[in-house]
This record gives sequence, C-alpha cells and structure tokens, in this order.
Amino acid sequence: MRRLFWLGVGLAVGVVVVRKATRTAQSYTPAGIASTVSQSAGGLVGSLRSFVEDVRVGMAEREQEIHEAFAHGEAFDDQFADLREDPRIGDREIFPEEHQR
Repeated sequence: MRRLFWLGVGLAVGVVVVRKATRTAQSYTPAGIASTVSQSAGGLVGSLRSFVEDVRVGMAEREQEIHEAFAHGEAFDDQFADLREDPRIGDREIFPEEHQR
C-alpha cells in the first residue's frame, strides 16, 4: 500500500513538473514571444486610449466652464496666470536662451 501511495505521489509530481516545463518552453518559442508582445501592446494601447479619453473629458468640462463664465459675463478665473508670470517657471528654465528660436 505504501509503494502504491508513493507511486501516485511521484506520478502527480511528474505531471506537474512536465506541464510547467512545457508551458515555460512554449513561452520561449516565437509564437509564445509574439503572444506576449501582442498582449503587452494591447494593454499599452488600452491604457493610452483610456488616458486620451480622460483628457478629452477634462477638456470638455473645462471648456464648458469657460463658456458658462463668458455667457454670464463673469471674469474668467485663470488658475495658472501667476505661474506663467513667474520667471523661474516656464520655457526659460527648460530651454535656456541660446536654445530658443
């Protein structure tokens, strides 16, 4: 009975090892690499589409706020005006004078 038990354990371990080795070997074949790259590219494209959609939604919301402010005759609240006027921030810091056109 003990021998039959250990034979069963050995067979189970052997099956698990062979399946794992087969999957690992398949992932290094050209088809496996192409599948991995395809999945990665698909995920990247999906993330990029989601980002672009979020930016578009934000732009549309902000544009609507600006249109409403103009329609009511209110002054537009430019949240970033003080940052643009600061000489330490902006193109001068990123692109020195000799690199600007």
